[in-house]
Amino acid sequence: MIEFSSQTDFKLKKEDQVSKWISSIIASEEFTEGDISYVFCDDNYLHGINLEFLNHDTLTDIISFDYSLGKQIHGEIFISVDRVADNAESFKTEFDNELHRVIIHGVFHYCGYKDKSQADIKLMRSKEDEALEQRLFV
Repeated sequence: MIEFSSQTDFKLKKEDQVSKWISSIIASEEFTEGDISYVFCDDNYLHGINLEFLNHDTLTDIISFDYSLGKQIHGEIFISVDRVADNAESFKTEFDNELHRVIIHGVFHYCGYKDKSQADIKLMRSKEDEALEQRLFV
């Protein structure tokens, strides 16, 4: 089950459609959906998590905690809507487009995709682009 909550006044648009989209991407990667919790927050909240759990003193747009069991995806995904807004402006894209990219980015990590090397980043971006093209709710 996919759940969305917020530590700010942010409210995800079209939750049901976004949830179905995420589920379809998971299935297309030949994984099954377990419990996935998305928490939307601000920079300060996510920075605190970054410090406490990862010992990183930096801002980031997403932190995911993977609790998957084999091919069944479980996890918590924290997303800073502040970073998403800044990144959307920097990348000259719509906020919702950048938000959906970050939302699916976390899922792709659970499916085993990395983003440490240039080759990994290129593959991750390709997977994100393909997933974004499959949205029917935009």
